[in-house]
Amino acid sequence: MSDRTAAVTRETAETDIEVTLDIDGDGDSTVDTGIGFFDHMLDSFSTHGLFDLTVDCDGDLDVDDHHTVEDVAITLGQAFEEALGEKRGITRFADRKVPLDEAVASVVVDVSGRPYYSFDGEFSQSEVGEMTSHMAKHFGRSLSTNAGLTLHCGVDGENAHHEIEALFKGLARALDDATRIDERRSDVASTKGEL
Repeated sequence: MSDRTAAVTRETAETDIEVTLDIDGDGDSTVDTGIGFFDHMLDSFSTHGLFDLTVDCDGDLDVDDHHTVEDVAITLGQAFEEALGEKRGITRFADRKVPLDEAVASVVVDVSGRPYYSFDGEFSQSEVGEMTSHMAKHFGRSLSTNAGLTLHCGVDGENAHHEIEALFKGLARALDDATRIDERRSDVASTKGEL
């Protein structure tokens, strides 16, 4: 199996981002976005997906958290798209339900090459630390659009920290499952012959 790695940069008037990704990693991460809770979520994503991940983002946090979270998701999505290449041999589909105390998140993913995003649920508090809760929902949309994922997510709970963390963990576990190589498959998992 070839290395499934990528290094992607994004520089705009709003953010300057460097992301490296190894899909077949050990869950090692080095993350600095300037938003402590978001860093925690990306570390958790790396740990539970067993993705080696570095994220360095200098964003316009004097405005708010929107551009930083959105642009990191865009760059990370592009890294997944690049690292997966032709997607030969991947499992493609996966679903996970992940609890965190009273909260539960569900994630269903198809690494289809066809971006689509659906989200069901509400976050119980408007902010966690310096991160606006609804940006967790927007993170999923930006990731799915740029990684070419069909992604259905949902959360339920009473504490936004738990709801968002369960969502990131569920996303990590589902992506780990969906991007695994099935040794029985030599081509892509599609009757079309490509994803």
